[in-house]
Amino acid sequence: MTRIIFTVILLLACVAARAASIEMLKAFLQQTTSGKARFAQIIVDKNLKQLQQATGTMLFARPGKFRWEYDKPYEQTIVGDGARLWIYDKDLNQVTVRKLDAALGGSPAALLAGSNEIDKIYNLTNLGSQEGLDWLEAVPKAKENAFERIRLGFSASGLEAMELRDQFGQTTVIKFAAVERNPRLAPELFKFTPPKGADVITD
Repeated sequence: MTRIIFTVILLLACVAARAASIEMLKAFLQQTTSGKARFAQIIVDKNLKQLQQATGTMLFARPGKFRWEYDKPYEQTIVGDGARLWIYDKDLNQVTVRKLDAALGGSPAALLAGSNEIDKIYNLTNLGSQEGLDWLEAVPKAKENAFERIRLGFSASGLEAMELRDQFGQTTVIKFAAVERNPRLAPELFKFTPPKGADVITD
């Protein structure tokens, strides 16, 4: 469930062509305070067999706040309120609560919590143009990171795709649509109150 939380910080980089350069990524981290987009996501195993497919909407507001809403094939809500991480599974009527720092660790979403010093967390490489997109790769410096590498694909209009490969050989591919950079987002979107009767589990 927390796999997608880790992608949030690098979403919605609506910048000019050749945006996949390291300098443009850093500029995005400095200049973007909020974002909104629709997403389509698939997860494949090391043999490229599809394991999961999902769609939904994501929002974020720096520092440290985000909301990830799945609508298909199941309803799930993930909210970071700046201090805690809430994961709500509607079908199970279950809420899991964690401290935000402990849940995110050295993941990409840790940048959303306030740090712009991306060089301290990742080794960055420009991969050039592939399949019509300019690609940037970020390899975590910490061995305990959930992901082996993260690739971001940019077009002239901004970030269009992201690929995250984990330590087990699974790859999450995300494509974005209806991207908005620096929209006004109500503070209430980044607050979560467990529904009445829900089981609340605190890690």
